[in-house]
Amino acid sequence: MRYILFWLFLHVAGITKSQSVGKIPYGSNPQAGRYLQVDDAKIYYEVYGQGRPVVLLHGGLLGYIDEYSDLIPRLSKEFQVIAVATRGHGKSEVGTKPYSYRLFAEDAHAVIRAVTQDSVIVVGFSDGAIASYILAVEHPERVRKNVAIGGGVLGIGDYTDEQRDFWLRLTDEKLDKAVPGFMEQRKKLMPQPQQWSRFLSELQKAWGQSTYLDKAALKTIKCPVLIAAGDRDGSTQRFLDIYKSLSNAQLAIIPGSGHVVLNTKPQLMYDIIHPFIHQK
Repeated sequence: MRYILFWLFLHVAGITKSQSVGKIPYGSNPQAGRYLQVDDAKIYYEVYGQGRPVVLLHGGLLGYIDEYSDLIPRLSKEFQVIAVATRGHGKSEVGTKPYSYRLFAEDAHAVIRAVTQDSVIVVGFSDGAIASYILAVEHPERVRKNVAIGGGVLGIGDYTDEQRDFWLRLTDEKLDKAVPGFMEQRKKLMPQPQQWSRFLSELQKAWGQSTYLDKAALKTIKCPVLIAAGDRDGSTQRFLDIYKSLSNAQLAIIPGSGHVVLNTKPQLMYDIIHPFIHQK
């Protein structure tokens, strides 16, 4: 439990730091923000720069577009950056459909189709990494490369008993106590803040699925994949297993880091990601 609370603290601290340092309000920028009606929900996204499109998919619950505050200004100098807000997060609507990682991937695919006809490079963190794998499986013609950071695919079995107990029994009250004030800020972004409790419940259903993507489907991914994770992000074996399942993959284990490697090792992550996506 102590480790999980420490993870929450680091995640929130990293986002707060990036917001205070950066001048651009990533995730709430009227200059770059757009909406797309995707079936039952309006999905929010932001577009920066020009060039080959790079799609950013953020982490779940506490995650949002602003966790990429260090990467967006760097990547947008060379690429067209499309940062998608997962439904229910930030400015995206909660919608009415049951949540699943496949739904998140299809929302992202709808945004990709609306913005560009080109194939894209996908960068996903945590929940966004899981969605990125599904995107690569379901729409191989649209995913040119994939960077998956800190995301397993085997479902709730990827978690320890302590982690399962914490995340699946998390309540509004527990979250407010763990990261006081942070959720108030998040709810101010939401177009439907009154649906926060339903959003959390639906997200827990997505987390609790026995399998996010089966091994047979994973093996069909043919595009180059960069898998990255902290050496203290649970068992590194799960990331090694994904690496071994793919025919065209690279693996980067980040030393001295837990789950939120984008916050704790921003320069190192850029140095790893940039050459991978820059290669033709």
